[in-house]
Amino acid sequence: MHDPRAGCDEPPPDGLIEGIRQFNRREFFECHETLETLWRAERGPIRDLYQGILQVGVGFYHAERGNYVGARELLRRGLDRLRAFQPACHGVDVDGLVYQAEAAADELRRLGPERIDELDPRLIPIIEMRGAVGSDAAQRGEA
Repeated sequence: MHDPRAGCDEPPPDGLIEGIRQFNRREFFECHETLETLWRAERGPIRDLYQGILQVGVGFYHAERGNYVGARELLRRGLDRLRAFQPACHGVDVDGLVYQAEAAADELRRLGPERIDELDPRLIPIIEMRGAVGSDAAQRGEA
C-alpha cells in the first residue's frame, strides 16, 4: 500500500494554488473545474488531497443552493479523503480545513434540510497555506 502522504513535502502545483484561490473566493464551480483537472492528471495517492478539497468545495456549493443531501454527502466524502493528509500537505493547512469544514458540517446537521439557508457563510472555511509558497495570495483569494 502506498503512503498517501508521499509527496506532501513537495511544493504545491500551480493548479492547486489556483483551486485554493477559487475556493477562498467562494468560486466553488470554478474550483471544482480546476481541481478536477489536477486530480484526473495525478496517478499517485496525493490525488485524494485534490479530490478531498474539491468535494468539500462542492459540498458548500450544494449548501449555498439549498441541496441539503448533496451538501452533507460531499462534505462527508471530502473530509474522509482529507484526514489522511493531516496535518499539512503541499503547504495546505489540512488540519485547519478539516476543523473548519467539520464545524460547518455539524452546523448543517443541526439546521437540517428545512433551515439550510440559515447556514452562516462565515462557517465556510478559508484554506490557509503553511510556508511561503503562495500563502498570502492564496489566503486572500487573489489571482
